[in-house]
Amino acid sequence: MYKELLWIFTQLPDDYIVLDTETTGLPDENGPPDIVTLGLTVVRNREIATSVEFKIRPQKHISEEAQSIHGITNEQAAEFESFDAQWDQIAEYLIEQLIVIHNASFDWPILLDHVARNGLPMPPIQGVFCGQKAAIPWAQAMKLPCSHRGPSLDILTKVLGVEDLRAKTNGIHGAGIDSQQAAQVTEVMRRNGDMDSI
Repeated sequence: MYKELLWIFTQLPDDYIVLDTETTGLPDENGPPDIVTLGLTVVRNREIATSVEFKIRPQKHISEEAQSIHGITNEQAAEFESFDAQWDQIAEYLIEQLIVIHNASFDWPILLDHVARNGLPMPPIQGVFCGQKAAIPWAQAMKLPCSHRGPSLDILTKVLGVEDLRAKTNGIHGAGIDSQQAAQVTEVMRRNGDMDSI
């Protein structure tokens, strides 16, 4: 239903990277939050090839609200490696790739802030695709609940009949698992938008 509104998903390349972050909280008067975990899921030939999660020691305090979402305490995060120590490994995944992010307006500026703050080189990429924004016309036509950013990953997961990976972790968010979830949702949106399958 409303396949034509999913057209943009059918234009994605067969290979791309899905990125997600869990953070110390929300942006505030002190700027963006710090990344606590960063997940990357590699999609090759429209299938999930591999997924990796980097645990990153934040400089900022993790808020209680953020802890309730991802379950990581300040004590645990203090043991993680710093962002700059892991950037070369992270950047390797991004080189010349299209980066797909469910909520790109949140995650991408935070990543760029970390890169700039640490004076690190940013690898060349093909661009950034926001799955949440791209899904807005279809979600609105389907009368799904949408914030100003678009439909949530949870809502898309449920409506599209995609396996809920978070259910296995009692609803706790993780950057690795959420990047996998976003990859699965993206590929179902692509298949549902394929006009050849009418």
